[in-house]
Amino acid sequence: MLEMECTCLTPEPVLKTSGHVDRFTDLMVKDVESGECFRADKLLEDAIDAFLENNPTLTSEEREEHLRIQRQADAFSPGEIDDLLIKYNCKGPSGQPYSPSFPFNLMFKTSIGPEGTSVGYLRPETAQGLFVNFKRLLDFNAQKMPFAAAQIGLGFRNEIAPRGGLLRVREFCMGEIEHFVNPLDKSHPRFSTIQDKELVLFGREDQLGSGKTKAVSAGDAVKTGLINNETLAYFMARTQLFMERIGMDPNRLRFRQHLETEMAHYACDCWDLEIKSSYGWVECVGHADRACYDLDVHAKATKTPMVATQKLDEPVEKEIAKLKFDRKALGQSFKGDQRVVSGLLESLAEDWSTFEPIATALETNGSTVVDGYEITKNMVTWTKTVKKVHEIKFTPSVIEPSFGMGRILYSLLEHSFYQRDADEQRCVMKFNPHVAPQKCAVLPISSNPETNAVVDEIAASLMDSDLSTRVDKSTASLGRRYARSDEVGVPFAVTVDFETLADGTVTLRERDSTVQIRLPKTDVTRLIFDIVHSRSSWEDAKKKFPVVTVNEDDGNNNPKVGATTIVKTSRGSFSRPTEQI
Repeated sequence: MLEMECTCLTPEPVLKTSGHVDRFTDLMVKDVESGECFRADKLLEDAIDAFLENNPTLTSEEREEHLRIQRQADAFSPGEIDDLLIKYNCKGPSGQPYSPSFPFNLMFKTSIGPEGTSVGYLRPETAQGLFVNFKRLLDFNAQKMPFAAAQIGLGFRNEIAPRGGLLRVREFCMGEIEHFVNPLDKSHPRFSTIQDKELVLFGREDQLGSGKTKAVSAGDAVKTGLINNETLAYFMARTQLFMERIGMDPNRLRFRQHLETEMAHYACDCWDLEIKSSYGWVECVGHADRACYDLDVHAKATKTPMVATQKLDEPVEKEIAKLKFDRKALGQSFKGDQRVVSGLLESLAEDWSTFEPIATALETNGSTVVDGYEITKNMVTWTKTVKKVHEIKFTPSVIEPSFGMGRILYSLLEHSFYQRDADEQRCVMKFNPHVAPQKCAVLPISSNPETNAVVDEIAASLMDSDLSTRVDKSTASLGRRYARSDEVGVPFAVTVDFETLADGTVTLRERDSTVQIRLPKTDVTRLIFDIVHSRSSWEDAKKKFPVVTVNEDDGNNNPKVGATTIVKTSRGSFSRPTEQI
């Protein structure tokens, strides 16, 4: 997979060609008195939620009908959504019905250069930079197909109604992979490695019918045609595995297929990975089969072929049309476009089956229209012949996973948060060790110089191995310092105690179980490094080193402080021990 970094500012011709200038829109309505703007589909979704909450006596069939409309909220035409807003009695802050809905383009427009005559946009996606550089990427990859290119960077969308923290913002970090494949062969060489991975799928028919998801293996989904092809399913399964590895709850993940009416203008199949959070099901990763659309439109606009080649194992004979042009006639009719017309006809002549209808029309009618150009019989002559072909040329299709980094990060924070059973005030972020921002905390049990020297020694060893380390030499109790580390998701804590000064051993605490083991201080870095890089596990460590019991309050043999209870009074709230002392 290649990596590229492109500019955030994109010239208008690029986005005009891709279709974003004309079709990258959401439906917007306004309050008729204040002029305040609202996104129509979100208003409809909220109105249906309110309607269902206010009508608890609805039958299950009636509720499902309203939920079916809600699931299609962003797929309705302006007229349809206007009717539904009236049906659900949606009114603006002024108390009046909203204005008729109309499309609003989500791109930030600007001018380039001091004269202001060149129009540009802040990129709404990173993908277009990769498409216009396709030929360079293919050359860099030594003309080998299939291949992929990836980019991480900022995207900009002029959202009508930003909300939900990191979920809907106007500037956001996104990562996109463009996987280029032969449109006639969308198999994937590593599909067998994930074909048994089970995915929770919410297909079009289920959205419009039962409203229920299905658990299907990636292999079966491709066989039945639920997922369009192997490469699309491969990236969906890899996304699922990635989410599970970073710590997402698999029970709160699903893939929802786009309805025909909500499909992006460039896509022929699209599945969103949705993650359930306190905001409901939120789209976090899009998986689209963009077909040949992007490379085709950019090739036509720039008059530059964006094709790849595939060498055949054995040459084959192919019927073609050999053309001879009357350049004078072409020049008189098409002037500056004569090369475009001749190139268009030559590309069609590479296969007699595609040129034969044109030849028949010219013979029968004396003229025909090809891609908007009227061709007459006097402009070209042809001869049907056979050509030995050693390689074939094709415009690649594109399979695109697109990741919203902010949404993924927010969902991970929600899925990682919990409170300890014994004390609801002790909050924990259960980050997996390989994604935790800080891997280990190093804590001295005493502030004497000898203890602090060992702390510094262990911290330096950890950081020399690129393990981000948190050192806490404060005078707070050991239990309080453990809790501080738990709150920011530090998976391990090393405690340097009085035994360390005597025999060179320390305790290592695991965050979620709070179990501690004692081991030589020289083994700490290697053990944590191996666990972080999935070469070992905490269970292996417990088998190798002795488990010890330590009072987390202060590390000494003082009695442990029990769980606390929150007591609320008219003057406020306070905590007290659950058990009387």
